[in-house]
Amino acid sequence: MKSLQKYSDTVYYILRVIAGLMFACHGLDHVFGTFGHPAQNTFIFVGGWIELITGTLIACGLLTRPAALLASGTMAVAFFKLHAKVSLIPIVSGGDAAVLYCWIFLFVFFYGPGRWSFDWMLAKRSGAIPCWMDRSKI
Repeated sequence: MKSLQKYSDTVYYILRVIAGLMFACHGLDHVFGTFGHPAQNTFIFVGGWIELITGTLIACGLLTRPAALLASGTMAVAFFKLHAKVSLIPIVSGGDAAVLYCWIFLFVFFYGPGRWSFDWMLAKRSGAIPCWMDRSKI
């Protein structure tokens, strides 16, 4: 399994970008009705702006940790406020995407932006090495 370790940065980068872009697409849909599902109330409209902004930031790797924490919390609130009323089982209530996004973004919050991110480039350029950067890869 050590042979797969060399791909971990690349796979994490792909996960972060795809999850962020898909999340931003949900936000586009809720805010502008881009894909035919405009927001039906203010709660979903505000959530849509959060999805659009945090998804874009996560995909770019800019302000990754705060964006991921906000996105994760937003999805937790969305699940318990909208989906859990129907059922606590996500597949039954239609909240499976909210649960997946919640846990993926919580992982991103704890893992950090990764090597291929604007956060990493800005930290390297400033000379300050944050605690989340792996000093062996600088």
